[in-house]
Amino acid sequence: MNRREFIKVSAAGLFLSSLSGYGDLMGGMETKRVGLIGCGWYGKIDLLRLIQIAPVDVVSLCDVDTKMLAEAAEIVASRQKSGKKPRTYSDYREMLKEKDLDVVLVATPDHWHALAMIAAVEAGADVYVQEPISTDIVEGQAMLAAARENKRVVQVGMQRRSTPHLIEALDRVVNEGLLGKIAHVEICCYWHMRAKGNPPDIKPPEYLDYEMWTGPAPMRPYNEWVHPRGWRAFMEYGNGIVGDMCIHMYDMVRWMLKLGWPKTVTSSGGILVDKASKANISDTQTVLFDHEDLQVVWQHRTWGESVYKDYPWSAVFYGDKGTLKTSVYGYEFTPLNGGKTLSGEPLYEYDKYPEDRTEKDLERHCASAVRWHMKDFMSCIADRGRPVSDIQEGYISTAACILGNLSMELGRSLAFDPAQGCVPGDDEANKLLKRKYRAPWTHPEPTKI
Repeated sequence: MNRREFIKVSAAGLFLSSLSGYGDLMGGMETKRVGLIGCGWYGKIDLLRLIQIAPVDVVSLCDVDTKMLAEAAEIVASRQKSGKKPRTYSDYREMLKEKDLDVVLVATPDHWHALAMIAAVEAGADVYVQEPISTDIVEGQAMLAAARENKRVVQVGMQRRSTPHLIEALDRVVNEGLLGKIAHVEICCYWHMRAKGNPPDIKPPEYLDYEMWTGPAPMRPYNEWVHPRGWRAFMEYGNGIVGDMCIHMYDMVRWMLKLGWPKTVTSSGGILVDKASKANISDTQTVLFDHEDLQVVWQHRTWGESVYKDYPWSAVFYGDKGTLKTSVYGYEFTPLNGGKTLSGEPLYEYDKYPEDRTEKDLERHCASAVRWHMKDFMSCIADRGRPVSDIQEGYISTAACILGNLSMELGRSLAFDPAQGCVPGDDEANKLLKRKYRAPWTHPEPTKI
């Protein structure tokens, strides 16, 4: 049985069983009116995958970059069935005032996720929000509460849970017990992805509303790294490489091994090598997520050699019967003491979606994962169920990664109590669970449901 055949019978049996009747649902579903907040790189990737798989009419786009906004409007008009160009907005609040959107995608920089997502569910929309869901833990609590209070379906863009070859690895290896007892998982990123250098502070370009782009974050002098995509170099807008890359691998491990909250989170590291760069995120960091009889250990290093040459961004599961290496590019299972090895690779669907071959900036190896994630999202909108990457799962994985950064800052382990929403007996840590917002923006607070 080749890989494609296996996916049809195995992955489809596991994941798409949750989408039973999906085709009927889509065929019978009324066209959903869609809006996108954040028209940059992954905002367009998400939106264009949604257009591919569901009856939608993209009617609204929002971005503070007028050039990016105009480009996105042209692309959407060329790709959606109606051929219509969406309305465009520079302020998401004005877009949501229309109260005419069924679905909203939030793909802004991280520091804007919370306010935009909460406003969208309060406007009556179901939401697909990028990960990490928040930049602090209280934001995440407020987002979860808002989703539940407003009875909205919220899918988080942690699409490893919908990646065909990883579903295959889960089904073939983990669920079949081929690994035996799993007590240790190493997750990592060794890509040299931290920005280097010291670009000068300059005036923001005329097409960018930098005041609105900054929003609730601290106001920093503008430089060429800030927009687009380079904002990840600064902790003011996100949570560094742990918040950007660790969350995907950690969430994947939680999903595959059915893990909840870690008992403790312990981290060390910092800027140990590239001290000259303007970037203020760590270049070296280790995080231990302790799940009692299972330890998940993260390591990133933006310098030197990768430990896993073919798996520089990955999760490696160690069992007493074998080892499973997984990444966005494939998986390999190696049993101990001989036996059959297993492997898989990404699912490319060029026969169904030939436009994937030429789409600008598309991560082609991840396109099917985003589509499958969107299918799950739309199916849950139809039956009002909880998606595979429900906002609660996004909250847990995001909060655990934030705790990793706080542990590194404080120099000690943190034991978070999700029922109380705090670190019991640690006032210093609890003060860091909520960032200070820049006026006039107000930090969201969780409500009791």
